[in-house]
Amino acid sequence: MTTTRTTTPATTRTFPEGFLWGGATAANQVEGGYLDGGKRASIQDVMPQGIVGPPVSEPTDGPLNLKHDAIDFYHRYVEDIALFAELGFSVYRFSIAWSRIFPKGDEETPNEEGLAFYDRVLDELEKHGITPLVTISHYETPLHLAKTYDGWVDRAMIGFYERYARVLFERYGSRVKYWLTFNEINAVLHAPLMAGGIWTPKDELSAKDLYQAIHHELVASASVTRIAHEMDPELKVGCMVIAMPAYPLTPDPADVLKVQTFERSNYAFGDVHCRGEYPGYFLRTLREEGVDLEITDADRETLTHTVDFVSFSYYMSVCQSADPAKQIKGEGNIMGGVPNPTLPASEWGWQIDPIGLRKVLGDYWDRWNKPLFIVENGLGAKDQLVDDPGAPGGKTVHDDYRIDYLRDHLLQVREAIDDGVNLLGYTWWGPIDVVSASTAQLSKRYGFIYVDRDDSGSGTLARYRKKSFGYYQGVIASNGATLDD
Repeated sequence: MTTTRTTTPATTRTFPEGFLWGGATAANQVEGGYLDGGKRASIQDVMPQGIVGPPVSEPTDGPLNLKHDAIDFYHRYVEDIALFAELGFSVYRFSIAWSRIFPKGDEETPNEEGLAFYDRVLDELEKHGITPLVTISHYETPLHLAKTYDGWVDRAMIGFYERYARVLFERYGSRVKYWLTFNEINAVLHAPLMAGGIWTPKDELSAKDLYQAIHHELVASASVTRIAHEMDPELKVGCMVIAMPAYPLTPDPADVLKVQTFERSNYAFGDVHCRGEYPGYFLRTLREEGVDLEITDADRETLTHTVDFVSFSYYMSVCQSADPAKQIKGEGNIMGGVPNPTLPASEWGWQIDPIGLRKVLGDYWDRWNKPLFIVENGLGAKDQLVDDPGAPGGKTVHDDYRIDYLRDHLLQVREAIDDGVNLLGYTWWGPIDVVSASTAQLSKRYGFIYVDRDDSGSGTLARYRKKSFGYYQGVIASNGATLDD
């Protein structure tokens, strides 16, 4: 008897139709022009070493601050957006500099020059058919608000932020569908100045003031979500958190419990944004730290206005141990955690864990059942620009390590989608080289586009396409099919 075998052709695995592909930047890391067009200083302008060093008293004090000029997107946005369009972006995440719109932060009237600049940015995005995803506050609280009010410690910040957001919705609401309230809001636990505009030094900041600032940010986020929906029900507002999954260093149940405690400190922010109230474990933390938050009935009602989607950054995972002798913070990690002995690390000590991204997507989807959006994922590395007669501009970077990182993470993203996760899109962090938030360096490069400027501030600012530029371009054009090549 002869058996005839039939072979089913392999199917090409692509991402869902309408999946948004793109990249993400922050105003303070790309724009430059820090006092142009009526803008005044933000907290970033007194952080010349990023979060690894102390702030200076005024923007002109201390060593060079690369963020003052950054990569000059303020003057080169037309060129840069054209490069994003060449990559095939369907979405571009960028932030609006609060101090361009309200230079001090507490004025009654916005700065028209600042508003007009973002009109022009949106004009270019529309010209190329790129959907904007706008972060309202991305680590750039106006310096005046930090010094005068101690940032988000003061309840007055809620009103200033509401006024600012309302101006943005009125001006751009017909052009921008997707909004994020705060960048990596859970980072305030570890970097109070950068994420909360809190001028009091971290080692002098009381638990009461820190948690009160967190509460004010959460209320402001929910209030702005409500305002957006009242102004236009079609607007989609999301929260944004740092995703950092943790694994127990050993199978010891105490290590497993340590993981739960660590992850809950991050989950709490998403829980409030998605469920509209503080979770019991967070309230227990407040009790045990002796913190009695000032929460009004109006605050509680405001918090019930939940987000439409959850967005997050993902760069690394960590381990946790209940043994104090083993609980040693890894290099480059502001949030704590033990390095995983099974994983490689970047040049800055960030451990590379593609499977961790799939874990995050599954955990967040199961926990909140809201659409997700990966709005930061990338690899910082020391790139070498080399001559290449065949490359546009005659120079390129052979960054196969970045291609490997991108491919390995996107393969895990596709697995998560196949698991049933509702994922709106993916924006690579730093599609063009940016000034690093953590170290304020340009040598920590993320981009598919190389910018000719170094840590001393020297360079022509010319743009060059890296090898990864063509790779990501192909991934987008094929809607992910080339990941299997």
